[in-house]
Amino acid sequence: MRASIIGGGTWGSAFAIYLGRQKIKTQLWIREKEIFKEAHSSRENKVFLPGFSFPPAVSLFNDFEEALYSADVVFIAVPSKFCRTIYVKIAPFLYPEQIIVSLTKGIEEGTLKRMSEIMEEVFSQFFSSRIVVISGPSFAREVIQGHPTAVVLASKDIKLAREVQHFISSLYFRGYTCDDVVGVELCGALKNVVAIAAGISDSLQFGSNSKAALITRGLAEITRLGLKLGAKQPTFAGLAGMGDLVLTCTGKLSRNRNIGIELGKGKRLSDITSKMKMVAEGISTTLSAHQLSSREKVEMPICEQVYQVLYKNKNPKNALRELLSRKLKEE
Repeated sequence: MRASIIGGGTWGSAFAIYLGRQKIKTQLWIREKEIFKEAHSSRENKVFLPGFSFPPAVSLFNDFEEALYSADVVFIAVPSKFCRTIYVKIAPFLYPEQIIVSLTKGIEEGTLKRMSEIMEEVFSQFFSSRIVVISGPSFAREVIQGHPTAVVLASKDIKLAREVQHFISSLYFRGYTCDDVVGVELCGALKNVVAIAAGISDSLQFGSNSKAALITRGLAEITRLGLKLGAKQPTFAGLAGMGDLVLTCTGKLSRNRNIGIELGKGKRLSDITSKMKMVAEGISTTLSAHQLSSREKVEMPICEQVYQVLYKNKNPKNALRELLSRKLKEE
């Protein structure tokens, strides 16, 4: 079987390297022509993933048709704000037999749709798409460093999830399957919002007690929203839920946690993001979480305070103080 990966950022490049090391013929599409040319000549993505070479099994492309040709499984690893545009552009080059796998953790601004929902909307004009979603605690750099990693593969068609599971799993990269697409995608997106709060907590030099409380209560509000939207309870205690939340709130490689750290120092969001090469999904997801919780009438106090900090210029210390002074209640 052959794989195609759309998106030459950190995760897309890392996943291509991983698949290539498994001797899987992999076609990686890189959007930026300058990065593509450099990567093609040096066999390394020096902008997003310096220090790691693409194996011989990985071919690089800047053209959609060439990148998608003859692929059995198409992985899409682009930031959520670009996903709809990319889906529309690649749709004419896809085949009904291909399995489409989302590697994106986000929610579309405005529509508040999950990535698989957008895929179904766009691809249904051409054929009935076969979609799988991959999520879970998986820093790109640690995957290609060979650290044992476990992820979850979700699909409405569990047979598809199992097919991709066997295709990508190895001794150090293990996939588990489930049919809760809603829960897996919501967890993957919303954990980034809580990670920003965790970063703020770290920046204010609060301890492990504070971090544990944020993670636990953050999971509680993600679960409330998820169940309201049709997700299944066990998902939130699994890899996509608690697993990814713990990683993103505590790991030094977490972009969203690092944004929180800088906010806690008093820096402006625009100044923080202007120095970042990679997209931190938690920024736009915070706005989506605010809108979803309002629409569904679900209380999400941590996400709300992060929204106030990011979009209303609220002082992080005041946001935390407001969280701690909320009315006492049962857990």
